[in-house]
Amino acid sequence: MPAQPCILCGTFSNDGGWCKSCDADLPRLGEAHCPVCALPTLNGDICGRCLKHPPSFAATSAAFAYAFPIDKLVQAVKFSGHLALVGQLADALEPRILTRPDSIIAMPLHPLRLRERGFNQSHLLAQRLAQNLNISLLTEACARTRNTPPQSLLPWQERGKNIRGAFVCSHDLSGKHIAIVDDVMTTGTSIDELASTLRQAGAVKVSAWVLARTLPH
Repeated sequence: MPAQPCILCGTFSNDGGWCKSCDADLPRLGEAHCPVCALPTLNGDICGRCLKHPPSFAATSAAFAYAFPIDKLVQAVKFSGHLALVGQLADALEPRILTRPDSIIAMPLHPLRLRERGFNQSHLLAQRLAQNLNISLLTEACARTRNTPPQSLLPWQERGKNIRGAFVCSHDLSGKHIAIVDDVMTTGTSIDELASTLRQAGAVKVSAWVLARTLPH
């Protein structure tokens, strides 16, 4: 691999999109976190919120906390088209995946948003993981039917209403364990809504695979 400038610090290296020094500074998610939603807990127990209101997904695998500088890497892919970073990001998530599902589904974009951006970063991540893990990627199983405002622009309490009924699933997933791949989990409402749709299509278990988890301030 020829030397190239690190996207974070500019130092030339042969390490890929970012150098080893910057890689060591990435905010990796700690081991003591809720196995369902990946928020920090004292001893890695299920958090109170997931006990009181269990989401439609059963577990979350996340590589990083969504903080500097991982946020810059995710934004470089999403908004600046630095797609060469996708493989390195997916490879960082892979070691956190401990259970093997039957199939993988990427968080879908609405067709208008996909046309505007030109790619779905979650689909690119899912492609890499499906290839590395030799698991089928269901590319046509789910669609986003409502072009909702970005969740990140809404107050937390409005995000559930915004995403409600936004997905449809055309496949029979009876008896299947499905993993949803997304770039960032903030409140988890989008993944919860998609997981609910998958459960309605027959999935018996849904897991979430995300690059980064937004943590409470």
